[in-house]
Amino acid sequence: MVKRIIYLLILLFIIITDSFGQDPTFSQFYANALYLSPSFAGATSEYRLALNYRDQWPAIPGVYHTYSISFDKAMPSFNSGFGVLATYDVAGSGNLSTTNIGLLYSYDFNINKEWHIRPGVNFKFYYLGLDIAKLIFNSQLTGSGVSATVTPPPFSNVADVDFATSALVYNDRIWAGFTLDHLLAPGTSFYGENATVPVKFNLYGGMQVLKKTRLRQKMQEVLSVAMNFQKQGKFYQSDLGLYYYINPLIFGLWYRGIPLITKQAGDAIIGLVGIKTSQLHIGYSYDFTISNLISSSGGAHEISLIYEFNQLSLGQQRKRIRAIPCPEF
Repeated sequence: MVKRIIYLLILLFIIITDSFGQDPTFSQFYANALYLSPSFAGATSEYRLALNYRDQWPAIPGVYHTYSISFDKAMPSFNSGFGVLATYDVAGSGNLSTTNIGLLYSYDFNINKEWHIRPGVNFKFYYLGLDIAKLIFNSQLTGSGVSATVTPPPFSNVADVDFATSALVYNDRIWAGFTLDHLLAPGTSFYGENATVPVKFNLYGGMQVLKKTRLRQKMQEVLSVAMNFQKQGKFYQSDLGLYYYINPLIFGLWYRGIPLITKQAGDAIIGLVGIKTSQLHIGYSYDFTISNLISSSGGAHEISLIYEFNQLSLGQQRKRIRAIPCPEF
């Protein structure tokens, strides 16, 4: 069964076709689990609230800011989870903004005593906005310094619907999954042209290579390896790294890039430091650019905050859910 799932993941990767465009990416992809995959909806003991913020390339004019907020709830009586996810991304001097608000659902199947598979779906509203008054076009630049008038596009915003689906397979130490996003190809043209958001494919996974516990205490020390590969249109990206948790601190270091496919050595080296308690997780990461933009981008800053509303005892939590072993950052 597990081999069939792996073959399916490879097949889905092959059939994704080239297109144009690119979604914002979070370095702390597991800290924004619902954005990574709707299969994570409800993968908590009770309730979970997550806030994420990313400041991309702050040294370059025309900033790139991405905000995300999500809330999900476990429904163990139905082997299910529900969630709500909202993201807002603003780019450039014209405040080109993208807003997504989605409802998520996941269901947990027992394959056997060790393995579980968790499919998920995300139905969402897509909104694209632009403040054209803040843009300056070439036709507006004259030798006398007088700006010519610009005819605004017929649409100041674009609204559409979208859909994503995913599947996650895991046991106590290993997890792997995929996500297919923008399956309804929402429109992106302010002039009514046939321009759409391309399908995005994520393949992610990892394993706990070291796990130590102590009697009558929660998990104290964990070393995990994790990866996240993305393809959207003509763009590829991969993240590969390590997470080390020793109560209550967590550290992460990973590499972003595909050196065998791209001409550059990579895009960034990412460092993470965070605090993880039974209910509160706070993380900060910095992307140190190693591409040709090393002297001008300013890297990227990212902050995550997760709060889990856990009113159950540790024993009750273990009875209610089958914990997914991936990190929280």
